[in-house]
Amino acid sequence: MCNEHTFTRCTGRGCKAVQIMVLLPKDCTMKKPVLRLKMLRTQYIFTTFFIAACAFPLCATAQKVSKKTEPAVVWPTKPVRILVGFPGGSTPDMAARTLAEPLSKILGQPVIIENKPGASGNIAADQVAKATDDHTLAVVINGNLTSAKLLNPKLPYDPAKDFTPISLLTTAPLVLVAPTNLPSGSAFFDAARNGGNKWNYGSVGNGSVGHLGMELLKSKAGDITAVHIPYQGNPQVVTALLGGQIQMALVPPGIALPQIRAGKLKAIGLTSGRSPLATEIAPLADAEIRNFNLEVWTALVGPANLSKAAQARLNAEVSKIIRDADTRQKLFNQGWQAVGTSPEGLVGRVKSETAIMGGIIAMRGIKIE
Repeated sequence: MCNEHTFTRCTGRGCKAVQIMVLLPKDCTMKKPVLRLKMLRTQYIFTTFFIAACAFPLCATAQKVSKKTEPAVVWPTKPVRILVGFPGGSTPDMAARTLAEPLSKILGQPVIIENKPGASGNIAADQVAKATDDHTLAVVINGNLTSAKLLNPKLPYDPAKDFTPISLLTTAPLVLVAPTNLPSGSAFFDAARNGGNKWNYGSVGNGSVGHLGMELLKSKAGDITAVHIPYQGNPQVVTALLGGQIQMALVPPGIALPQIRAGKLKAIGLTSGRSPLATEIAPLADAEIRNFNLEVWTALVGPANLSKAAQARLNAEVSKIIRDADTRQKLFNQGWQAVGTSPEGLVGRVKSETAIMGGIIAMRGIKIE
């Protein structure tokens, strides 16, 4: 049994109506419905065509709904901000600015570096963790992602939950530096022991690798009780060394070498083996400080709510920029080894170093009141 359906349509000038009669069975299973075409008026048109069963809206249960293709999401749509928790001229600042120029060219938007110094870089890190504009990132250091929460349970952000990892950008060993009037080699550590708590050392803040690394060094050297004084950045640490307010510090090669080569500071040793970043400086092992390997590093992160479009674009471009020969050379000249890992590479580094820093904190009983 078939149902008959009739449609009438005006075909144009003079309204030569075409009447189409479609015969379909009630169960809508006929593969080739019967069509009857009638010309109203005098003109006849003969058309042959095939219609698949239930292609008409006569059988709603078999309608085909075409899928709409979602338009590609474009990112960025405005300038991108990169916050740095240290002053201009600091090593994280230099790394961020080296990344910003080529990244801006690739993204087609300005990439603006904003310095937000204070609290060992945690002020800037917290602002990024709370950003909601999808265009705010940060270049951070080890401590912001590893030791900050261990030292301060009341930290306003959670390094493990509040960031989207993008890339480990750079690494470098640290240089133990001192004023030029102090002895070198193992004699330096004898002087440090004799100095007791009248000696001070500086770092870029509580929980930084310069802080925790020095605490580890004190334990390995034995009976050194120098007092920690935090500063906003390594340029301020160098000023304190030159002014005699502190007697030692662990600083990156990019900060240490110009002062050492100018004869203003003395290098005691590297917190690693020999490094191409500072070929003239011996490792601390030569001064009888054994099994002491430590690096400072920078990383690019975004807030946890960073869009998938932003993540995809940054993951595709940042590593290529950092590994580019020109960028690598610029970073090398600043005292950095270019790395440019995947997000997974950064996550792995954070996990392994958090365990190391946690051990130092527990061993030395370090707390931030």
